[in-house]
Order: sequence, then C-alpha cells, then structure tokens
Amino acid sequence: MKNFKFKLDKSNWAYVEGWLSIIGNVLLFALKYWAGIVTGSIAIIADAWHTLSDSLSSVIVLIGAKISKKPADEEHPFGHGRADLISAFIIGILLLIVAFDFILQSYEALIHRESTVFGTLAIVVMIVSIVVKELLAQFAYYGARKTNSKVLRADGWHHRSDAISSLVILIGIFSGNYFWWIDGALGMIVALLIGHAAYEIISDSIHSLLGESPSLEMIEEVKHTCENIYPNDIEPHHFHAHTYGDHTELTFHICLPPEMPIQDAHEIATKLEDGIREKFGYVSTIHIEPVGYDHVYQGD
Repeated sequence: MKNFKFKLDKSNWAYVEGWLSIIGNVLLFALKYWAGIVTGSIAIIADAWHTLSDSLSSVIVLIGAKISKKPADEEHPFGHGRADLISAFIIGILLLIVAFDFILQSYEALIHRESTVFGTLAIVVMIVSIVVKELLAQFAYYGARKTNSKVLRADGWHHRSDAISSLVILIGIFSGNYFWWIDGALGMIVALLIGHAAYEIISDSIHSLLGESPSLEMIEEVKHTCENIYPNDIEPHHFHAHTYGDHTELTFHICLPPEMPIQDAHEIATKLEDGIREKFGYVSTIHIEPVGYDHVYQGD
C-alpha cells in the first residue's frame, strides 16, 4: 500500500467529479422540488429540474470518460479522446431543452398572472443551493484546468448556471411581495441564463470537433524548440494540429538546403519530431521543402 499512488488524470477527474455531482445534485433536486411544491413557485421548481439535469449531464461525463479512456484500435488509430467533446455537446443540448421548457412554463405563469408567496423555506433552500453548486462548479473548473477537459468545463458551466439561477431567484424572493409577476419573470431569466450556457458549451465543442487552427502560443513554442534542437534557420511554417483528447497530431513544414542529402534531412526531421514529442507530447510529422521553394498553400 506504501507504493500506491492514485493519479487524477483526465478520466479519473471525470469519474470523481461525475459521481460527486450526481450525489450532490440528486440531494439538491429533492430539496428544491420540495420547496417549490410547498411555496407553489414555478421558478424554484424549474430550478429544481435544472439541478436534476445536472445529474444527467454528470452521467454523460462518466460515460464520456469511460469511452475516451479506451486505447487506440484499428478503427480509431488516434484513440477515443474526442468522446470528451461529444459528451460536452450532448450536455449543451440537454441545457437547451431545459431552457426552452422553462421559457414555456414562465410564459404561462405571466399570461395567467400567477403570483407566488415566498417564505423562509425558499430563502434557506436557495442559499444552500448557491453554496453547494458553486463549490461543485469550482471543483469541475479546477479539474478542467488540470486536465484541459472540455467536458469538465461544460459540467462546471452547468453547475455555475444553476448557482446563478438560484441567486437570481433568491434576489427575486425579497421582491415577491411587491410584484405579482416576479416568479414568472425570474423563471424566464433563469431560462435565458441556461440557454446562454448551452450556447457556449455547444459552440466550443463544435469548433473543436470541426478542427481549430493551432494557437499562436503553441506555434511559437514549437518554433522555439526547433531552434534549440537545430540552430540553423529552417523556417518552420504551415502548422496544423489535430487534437483527440490527450493525443495531439502536429504537422508542419521546414526548409532545408536543396543540396542536402536525404539521409541528413531525415535525421534533422527525426530529431525535431523526437524533441517535440519529449517536450510537449505531440506526435509530429514534418514535411521538408528546399530553401527558396515558393508554394502557395490552399487556404493560406
């Protein structure tokens, strides 16, 4: 047992965060739903279902973590890391559905001029919800920063949107005795907040699934590494990166003297590829061009 060390990699973080979220959200759902029934508040009941939807998203986190951990095979030579992105996309869709349903409920409440009388119970439940959901959000964000996991970041958004919606409702509780329409209006605001979170999650996951250009920071770091390995000016350019969870495939071009033997050029490219893999973990493929070669790349 002395030598045992549990390392929280991306999958392990997702498992821990997922189960913690499921337990916390189910308990919060029961508490909020009970408070919503007692007070007759659409906003609190909507917030309760929002919390339960967090549990569904956490189940997706767990499934995505299990799939993304599977090794590469013949059908998926770069692994299953993009299951993380697909999971984030599904969470975003679930949030959109929840937001649309809350808009409909709030609209009905406003049309029929339904009012709600809040009490101490509602205040206590909302305060508990804000604290618990923000703690869960911070845990998910911390895991996302440690592992660069988009699905953990998406689940953190889910928790944060729930904390914000509870805060909005808490503020509205103190105004409920003065405005009959406050419950329906708060339900509408909560729905819009959830919809915004969904848009951010879906947009981010789609961009990554379609493929994004490597960041300027990434390009500069790779160029600097190339200079350290081979100090001559080889003009690294035309960078492309393809990310599959923890696995990144990097391709770029370098320029070498046209008279250089193929064996020497191959050795230089291999040293660069090995150095980049050792420093960043990227699997790189380098295309060699003769110095002065003028080529127009499609899309440049």
